[in-house]
Amino acid sequence: MGHIPEQPAHRDAERARRRDSPPGPPGPARVSTPTSADVARLAGVSRATVSYVLNNAGSVRISEPTRRRVRAAADELGYVPHAAARSLRAGHSRMVLMPAPAMPVGGLYSHLFSELQWALRRLDYTVVQFGSLGMSGDDAARAWAELRPVAVLAPGDGTLTPRGVHVLARSGAKAVVTLGPQRVEGAHALLMDQRAVGRCAAEHLLGRGSTRIGVVVPSEPGYRTFSAPRLAGVRAAAEARPDARVVPLDLGYDEQSAVELAGRWRELGLDAVFAYNDEYAMLLLRALQDAGVDVPGDTALMGADDLLLGRLLRPRLSTVRMELPSGQRLAELVDRVVRDPAGAPEVHRLLGVEAVRREST
Repeated sequence: MGHIPEQPAHRDAERARRRDSPPGPPGPARVSTPTSADVARLAGVSRATVSYVLNNAGSVRISEPTRRRVRAAADELGYVPHAAARSLRAGHSRMVLMPAPAMPVGGLYSHLFSELQWALRRLDYTVVQFGSLGMSGDDAARAWAELRPVAVLAPGDGTLTPRGVHVLARSGAKAVVTLGPQRVEGAHALLMDQRAVGRCAAEHLLGRGSTRIGVVVPSEPGYRTFSAPRLAGVRAAAEARPDARVVPLDLGYDEQSAVELAGRWRELGLDAVFAYNDEYAMLLLRALQDAGVDVPGDTALMGADDLLLGRLLRPRLSTVRMELPSGQRLAELVDRVVRDPAGAPEVHRLLGVEAVRREST
């Protein structure tokens, strides 16, 4: 059948219907998305200059007044670069994925991660933290790979497997780096030997004459990656003393758990205790004091992390101070591997430890 042209009468009726219909409520005003061309016009520069300034390109020299003018124009228009478009031009993303740790991160590590994110941003990477709780092994790696990161900073806690490293590399990740006590085949590793923390604490307590040492092991899930090697470090140091005894002590991070442990303290017969970290040490200290146990007279107490709050207690808390690398150093490693991904996996040992004796020992 051929095309049947619309009859003039029908067109006239439609025009009349539209003319006589009452106007509807006004729709939302359409807001146009600002572009780099808009920024360039407002700043009086080229689009290339806008790209160089807003993408922090270090290879091109641009005067500071021009940079300020471009940023001011972008702020006025509400313009931000399009990450997907930038990735398309570069052939890869600038996203660094940091999976959320399975355990709460204390003050020491929180500072490191904050510094690392700041340093990566200065190197023009976008840091994204991925909530992967409940995932493990290859399922976690596949979930990370879906976002197509250029680099992944994964916890060295057994979550990532060699197959997971392969999956990430096939998806375009140029750098896969683990941070923790374990290394994974095919990935770069920033090793933090947690046994050294326990060994340092035990040597300090043994050196003051203690022989019956309790070791607080958090009962919350997710801590075993760090707590197990710390306990092993205490045991390794105690092996050199035939009269030394090491007793693991489960402790939940709540007052009731601490009260119950302190209530049976005298029957345990311990003359020293190394808590997993300063927070668990402070929790136990209060419970021991409430139970009438003198610290350090009856029991010496030591933590780890050297938190400021531990220095404000009475007695002041002895601790294991850890020296972590700077976030800037880690960011530079990530950037170097991204630029040259063909090199062999690097392994760096990062954790330095030192016993700090205060009043609690």
